[in-house]
Amino acid sequence: MELARLRKQIDEIDKKIIETLNKRAGLSLKIGKIKRKSKLSVYSPDRESDVYEKVLKRNDGPLTNESITAIYREVMSGTLSLEGPVRVAYLGPAATFTHLASIKKFGSSVEYVPVNSITEVFQEVEKGRAEYGVVPIENSIEGAVSHTLDMFIDSDLKICSEISLEISHNLLGRAGKNPKIRKVYSNPQVFGQCRIWLEANLPKAELIEVSSTTRAAELAKKEPNSACIASKLAADYYGLKVYAKSIEDYSHNVTRFLVIGKTGPNPTNNDKTSIMFSIKDRLGALHDMLVPFKKNRINLTKIESRPSKRRAWDYYFFVDLEGHYKDTKVKKALMELKKQATFIKILGSYPVC
Repeated sequence: MELARLRKQIDEIDKKIIETLNKRAGLSLKIGKIKRKSKLSVYSPDRESDVYEKVLKRNDGPLTNESITAIYREVMSGTLSLEGPVRVAYLGPAATFTHLASIKKFGSSVEYVPVNSITEVFQEVEKGRAEYGVVPIENSIEGAVSHTLDMFIDSDLKICSEISLEISHNLLGRAGKNPKIRKVYSNPQVFGQCRIWLEANLPKAELIEVSSTTRAAELAKKEPNSACIASKLAADYYGLKVYAKSIEDYSHNVTRFLVIGKTGPNPTNNDKTSIMFSIKDRLGALHDMLVPFKKNRINLTKIESRPSKRRAWDYYFFVDLEGHYKDTKVKKALMELKKQATFIKILGSYPVC
C-alpha cells in the first residue's frame, strides 16, 4: 500500500511536469516568432548558459547537477526545435566522437548533418545548408587540430560555443565472450591513445588503421575474429558487444570542440575570446604582442602557431583569452595589439564550457 501511495504521488507530479513543459514550449513558440521577425538566431549560447546557471543554483538534490544538466539539455533541445529549424553539421559519419559532442551540446531534437571533412563542416554553414557546425579543436593528449585552425584563416564564421568531451575508448566486436581477436580496427590517433593496453592484452593482433572509429565499427560488425576501438555510442549504433571498457592509456583524455555559426553570442559573466594575428619577423615581436594582455591583466589560456602557407617562416598565432571582446579591458588590449600586428581577427567570444 505504501508503494502504491508513493507511485500515485509520482503520477501526479508527472502530470504537473508535462503541463509545465508544454507551457514552456508554448512560450518558446512565441519566442520563435519574435526571432524570425527580427531575423535573430534560433540558438542563443548566452541564454543557454544563463538557463543552466540558474537551474543548477536552484538544485538542492538528490539529483546531481550532471543529471539536471542532461534533463535540461533535452528540454531545451525540444523547445529549440519548436522555435525554428536547426541543422547541425558535424565531422561524421554517425557515432563518431564529434557526433557525441554535438548531441551533448544540442540534444536529440535537432537535425544532424554528417559530412566527410572539417572543410565540409565550414562549407555547410557558410552556404546556409546548416545553421551551425561542430568541429574538434584540441585534445588534451594529442594537442591542437591543425586543420580546424587553418580553416579559420579564410573563413568569416564565428565561434559560438565550445564543448568539452571526456573521451573513453572501448574494445567492441560482434562475437560472444572470449573471442579470438586477430584484427583490431581504429583510426591512428586512437591507436596512439591505447597503445599500452593493446600491447599488454592483444600483442599478436594486427592493428589496421582506418579513417574513423565509425568506419572501424562497420568493419568489425562484418568480420568474425575482429574488433574495433570506438565509443559506446558506436556499440549501440552498430549493435556491437563491449569486450573491454575505457582502454585508453591515460585518464582525463578530453577533446575540446567548437560550435561555429554566422553570428556570435552576447556577453555573459564568464566568457572566452579566441583571436588570431600575424606579426612582422623581428627580434622580440611575439613578446611585444603579448604585453598588452599582461598590461591589462588578461589571462591567456592557449597559444598556438600555424604557418601562413603564403611565405616561408611566416606564421599565424591563435590565442584564447579570458573575457568577451566587448569587455573594456579586452577591447583596450586588442586595440593595442592591432597597432603592432600586421593582421588581427576576432574568431569569436563565447561562454566558457
